[in-house]
Amino acid sequence: MLNEERVILMTKMASYEEHEGRENMKIGNYFRSDYIAVQVLKSILCATIAFGLIFALFVFYDFEVFMQDIYQMDLVEFAKRILMYYGITVGAYGAASYVICAHRYAKARKSLKLYYQNLKKLNSLYEED
Repeated sequence: MLNEERVILMTKMASYEEHEGRENMKIGNYFRSDYIAVQVLKSILCATIAFGLIFALFVFYDFEVFMQDIYQMDLVEFAKRILMYYGITVGAYGAASYVICAHRYAKARKSLKLYYQNLKKLNSLYEED
């Protein structure tokens, strides 16, 4: 005979596994520091690529004027300014990524904890019968 409580619990757990549980289980396989480090490194790499593309667009937008001005500008000061902008961009992007990934990890762990509690509850319901 079917136990209605078991069926409801199994349906809820299957829905979780199908949707958000898949991503949460991937996150749950990592230690907190490892997950955050990998995600922050990915975001720093993406920020570096984006900064390079934006800088290239800035230079190529008015390339003729840039080439005329390059002989009159202080190249060391220009490079320092570009590196400062790069550092600020990557630092801000990395910090935002850290905060977002730490929140995402905590949320996934909390959700997985509830899922495992439901598994234990389901197991106890099977043992009762």
